[in-house]
Amino acid sequence: MWIFGYGSLIWKVDFPYETKIVGFIKGYVRKFYQHSTDHRGTPENCCVWGVAYKITEDCVTKVIDHLDYREKGGYKRRKVTFFPISNETPFEISIYVGSEDNQNYAGASDEESIAFQIVNSVGPSGTNIEYLLNLAKSMREIAPHVDDRHLFNIETRVLKILHEKKGVECQT
Repeated sequence: MWIFGYGSLIWKVDFPYETKIVGFIKGYVRKFYQHSTDHRGTPENCCVWGVAYKITEDCVTKVIDHLDYREKGGYKRRKVTFFPISNETPFEISIYVGSEDNQNYAGASDEESIAFQIVNSVGPSGTNIEYLLNLAKSMREIAPHVDDRHLFNIETRVLKILHEKKGVECQT
């Protein structure tokens, strides 16, 4: 069994796996359109880069139970086709996708509003700032050729807000 990570599963892998491969899926795009009342944000239409994790046969049930719980805040498990960066043959993989019909789906918003929400949101799993910055850093490492405009634009806006906040704090 394979699991696809396109968000925190890229940099926060808290389950056993045998192999990991960088690649992408088609028909989705990474967007910060998902509120997170139990952790911290979803894909839609185009191409999303991330990491595929091969789960050993003896750990499949344990990992699925763990991820079903971890992704319970509006995410549904689906099967999609994964395309490895190494041009190996594409294969079927499981992914957790934030659907529009869940209670946490925030819908489309401008990047500035998303950035302000990220700066001001924190939950049991940490800050949204941590999530965003770790994801942006990880994407640059695993797929430096990919220009994920939405992700990097929000990162830039968040860093600008944080810089401005720091400047205000220093002046008082």
